[in-house]
Amino acid sequence: MTKRQRDRWPPPLFGRPATTARGKAMEAVRRFFDPQAGSIWRDVEVELGRPRGTVLDVGCGAQPYRSLLHPADHYIGIDTADASAHFGYAAPDTLYYSGDRWPVADGAVDLVVCTETLEHVRDPRPFMAEAARVTKRGGGILLTVPFSARWHFIPHDYWRFTPASLRDLLEQHGFAGVAVYARGNALTVASDKAMALIRPLVLPVGRGPLAASAVRVAGLLLSPVLLGLAVIANLSLRGRGGDDCLGYTVIATRG
Repeated sequence: MTKRQRDRWPPPLFGRPATTARGKAMEAVRRFFDPQAGSIWRDVEVELGRPRGTVLDVGCGAQPYRSLLHPADHYIGIDTADASAHFGYAAPDTLYYSGDRWPVADGAVDLVVCTETLEHVRDPRPFMAEAARVTKRGGGILLTVPFSARWHFIPHDYWRFTPASLRDLLEQHGFAGVAVYARGNALTVASDKAMALIRPLVLPVGRGPLAASAVRVAGLLLSPVLLGLAVIANLSLRGRGGDDCLGYTVIATRG
């Protein structure tokens, strides 16, 4: 496993925020069939729905959540210089940097947003120290991390965090009032895992034309099952979070 250098089935990348009705509808369809993405969107939408001031999106990728910001907010997106090579993301209005230090002034940010990024950071401690450095006193941080999720963006996926480790990591770097919320429960996870077996049949990658056509036929036959699992997964997200979940959403305040 340590010799693996890429995913066998890389999931489709997120694109830039859609501006047309058709594009927004397609994004909603993806979130319906991808409970990880859908649950993250739901939590981030709630937190970004009110004015925040200056919002720093760290590891922003294609900036999929930028459209959720209040019109009065000032958005800054940053990512590592390796974002394109390692993850396939590049955006013209992103600040790219190398090393551990972020290209942001001390205490310049009202809210740090970091979605599904921390698991790709080799050493989370300098990363969290930078989050504390750039956040104003009384400002906030919004994190999401996967928990029950496959190894992805191989080999640049290093960690799975628990609520206890997230609390300790944030408190050690000056954040207080740490709240960790589970996204989904065992039923969500079971549905998502079953869907993961079918999705590569619907969207085959790395196959010749004949093999891809045969796989798509199998995917078409299983599409009613995929739809049923998606319904179950999305309904289960309305229930209580469980110890076995898709991932965690974390909110904290800079002390």
